[in-house]
Amino acid sequence: MNTLAKELNDQLQKENAAVYAMLSKRGKELFFPKGILSQSAEAKTKAKKFNATIGIATEGGVAMHLPCIQKHLVGIAPNEAFPYAPAAGKPELRKRWQEKIVTDNPSLRGKHMSQPIVTSAITHGLGLVGDLFVDEGDVIVLPDKLWGNYRLIFGARLGAHFQTFPMYNERNGFNTDGFHQVLKETAKKKSKIVVLLNFPNNPTGYSITPQEAAAICDALKEVASEGVNMVVVSDDAYFGLFYADEVMQESLFAHTANLDERILAVKLDGATKEQFVWGFRVGFITFASGGQGSSEVIYDVLGKKTMGAIRGGISNCSHLSQTLIVKAFESTSFVKEAREKFEIMKARALKVKEVLDNEKYQDAWTHYPFNAGYFMCLRLASVNAEALRQHILDTYGVGVISVGDTDVRVAFSCTEVDDIQELFDLIYQGVQDLS
Repeated sequence: MNTLAKELNDQLQKENAAVYAMLSKRGKELFFPKGILSQSAEAKTKAKKFNATIGIATEGGVAMHLPCIQKHLVGIAPNEAFPYAPAAGKPELRKRWQEKIVTDNPSLRGKHMSQPIVTSAITHGLGLVGDLFVDEGDVIVLPDKLWGNYRLIFGARLGAHFQTFPMYNERNGFNTDGFHQVLKETAKKKSKIVVLLNFPNNPTGYSITPQEAAAICDALKEVASEGVNMVVVSDDAYFGLFYADEVMQESLFAHTANLDERILAVKLDGATKEQFVWGFRVGFITFASGGQGSSEVIYDVLGKKTMGAIRGGISNCSHLSQTLIVKAFESTSFVKEAREKFEIMKARALKVKEVLDNEKYQDAWTHYPFNAGYFMCLRLASVNAEALRQHILDTYGVGVISVGDTDVRVAFSCTEVDDIQELFDLIYQGVQDLS
C-alpha cells in the first residue's frame, strides 16, 4: 500500500473507525499524489519569475487558445475556460455550492459537512461512491423503483448485490416499514450496508414527506445502534423540483447528516438538472459523518481519497462548465430565471394530475403517486409495457420508456402543457389497440 494511503487510513481509523471500516479495498488504497499536481500548486504561489511546471501551453501570460474557439466564449477570459480545473473543482464554485446546500436545507444549520467536491455530474459521483465504499458482494439497499443505471454502476462494474423493497405502501406513500424490514434483514448478514435513496425518484416522480424522512432516519439509527455501519447516499439529481405542499422541501441528507457515528451521509447533486444544464456535466459529492472524531480530519481524508479517485479516473472536470455555473450564481437574474423554469415544470406536473383524473383511463392503467421531479409512471392493467411502447412509437410517433412488464415512464419534463392531454390520449389509444 502506498505510504500516503496508509497515512490517510491511519488518520481516519483514529477519528472514526466505523467510517474507515466502510471503505472498500479500493477505497483504502486511494490517495491523492504529491507529485506534479502538488508541485505545480506550490509553484503557482511562489514561482514569480518562471513557472515551468504546468502541463498546458501559454502565450502572453494566458492559456494558449485558438481564436476560432475563443470568439464564441463571450465574456469569458481564456484562463477561465482552457486550463485544467483543480481536481476537486474550482474553489469559488465549491464555496458557492456549499452555501446553496445550507440555504436550501435549513436543517443543516449547526451541523457539519465537507465542502462539496466537483464531479462530472451525478453518474460520476455514484461511481466515486462505488470506488470508495463498494466491494464485490456488498449489498445496496434501495426501493424497487430505481434508475436502471444503478445496476451498471454498482452491479456490473463492482459486483454489488441489490436488496430492494416495494417503494409504495398500501396508503400510496413511501414504504418506510418495508425499508425498515429490509434494512434489519440485511443487517443480520452484513456488517456494512450501502443505502441508496433517490428523491425525487426516477422513474416515479415521488418525493417523501417530513414524516417519512423521520421514519427513515429512525430505522437507520436503530440498525446503526446494533453495530452496523452504513453509507447512506442521497441521490438528489432532481432536488428542488417539489410540486406539492406535503413534500419535504429539503434533501434527506439534511437529516442523515451527523445522525450517528456509524452512518456516513453522502449527498450527490448538481447543476445538471437543478440549473437545466444537462450537457455541462457538473455535479457534486458532499460527506457528513457522525460521532465525536475530528470532522475536519475525516473530511480531509475522504476528500483526498475522492480526489485520488478523480485523478486516477478522469483527471479533472470541465473548467468551462464550472466557470459558466459560477457566472450563473453571479447573475442578478439567476434566481428569477430559475423560478420561472420551476413554475413551467410545476404546471406540467399539475396538468398531468388533472388529465389522469379522468375516469376513462381506469380500465387501462393506474398511476403511481408522483409529486416532484421529471417523471411519472403508469401501471398498466392488461397489456405489456414493452409491447405498448413499441406500438405507440411505430403507430402514433409517441415515445415513452417501458420499465419491466407493467410500468411505463412518461417524462412530462419535455412535454408542453398544451400537449399533455393528447399525449395520454394516444397512450390510451395504444392500450385499446392492443387490448
